[in-house]
Amino acid sequence: MTDFTATRAAFHIPHGVIYLDGNSLGPLPKAAGKRVAEVVEQEWGEQLIKGWNTCGWMASPSKVGNRIGRLIGAEPGHVVIGDTLSIKVYQALASALQMRPDRKVILSDSGNFPSDLYMAEGLIGLLGGDYELRVVAPENVASAITEEIAVTMITEVDYRTGRKHDMAALTKRAHAVGAITVWDLAHSAGALPVDLLGVGADFAVGCTYKYLNGGPGAPAFIYVAPRHADHVQPALSGWLGHESPFTFDLGYRPGSGIERMRVGTPPIVQMATLEAALDVWDDVDLQDIRTRSIELSERFIAGVEALCPELVLASPRDPSQRGSQVSFKFENGYAAMQALIAHNVIGDFRAPDVMRFGFTPLYLNEDDIDAAVKILGRVINDRLWDTPEFKARKAVT
Repeated sequence: MTDFTATRAAFHIPHGVIYLDGNSLGPLPKAAGKRVAEVVEQEWGEQLIKGWNTCGWMASPSKVGNRIGRLIGAEPGHVVIGDTLSIKVYQALASALQMRPDRKVILSDSGNFPSDLYMAEGLIGLLGGDYELRVVAPENVASAITEEIAVTMITEVDYRTGRKHDMAALTKRAHAVGAITVWDLAHSAGALPVDLLGVGADFAVGCTYKYLNGGPGAPAFIYVAPRHADHVQPALSGWLGHESPFTFDLGYRPGSGIERMRVGTPPIVQMATLEAALDVWDDVDLQDIRTRSIELSERFIAGVEALCPELVLASPRDPSQRGSQVSFKFENGYAAMQALIAHNVIGDFRAPDVMRFGFTPLYLNEDDIDAAVKILGRVINDRLWDTPEFKARKAVT
């Protein structure tokens, strides 16, 4: 049984703050500062360039990838860390398309994160010809998976509403018609149990700065199923994905397995933060996380609906149909969220009218939820949001 009192103690949360935005950026693990200092002062500082060998820097993307693999149900040796999520989406999508050269349609849905769609648009723009990005409503994905689909590119949990796709059912449907699956786990990894092996996923990608708490700009991960790993062609053929990068051949030869999905130099200092964050997960059961996050989110929904009838639930009512976040619609949602943040309850806003709240049992408990509901009730019912200060849009919402 996961000890959430111990995990709560592992994070730095500013005094008086209730943090309901771990679905956007996880808080600082207390051990991260020491770990980063060790890398900067002892490894980089004392070893200099020798650190690539003496400190195992070059192997760290695979080593850390394996730790994430455990959290997403991946086979050992088939997850690697590096670059950004958009780059990993591009890699997975391009490789998947090459596996179905007779098909031209990428299927996604309107609940997908826009950056994923942008990367698909950019890729098919370069490919030319008859390639198409087909975007349907989330509830229509299953019926849209037909024999003309080359790749399904789906984010398991909708970033705005928390709506959760049935990964097993959609993967099975895709494979039945010969399509390849690419799953984005940005709002799944660390939020709920994922079973890539069990569902037979082909590719998966995700970021590490949300529920995994790797810090702002933490590197992304990519998974390639073992049956594909030695055959996929990486569109971004970076030097560290080369079979022998330090022979400096002028021609590219892909490395073995997941190593070929590496691109650029690993961000060693940033990965030190991520490693410290992953230490917290060593004694965590993901089913406990799921059970607890549902309890907290259900408590929040009940409290908000009792106090704030103006807010309309935008997330699925059934907790099994959503991830670890809850969203409410409110016409003045941006200003209300700014007022809430000013009162030390931190969530975030997504256009046009969605107030988002993330529930991370690693550091949240019932007292936090009850206090957040009470403050939100004051913000809405006393119209504390109705000031020019809170209506002024900031660069990041």
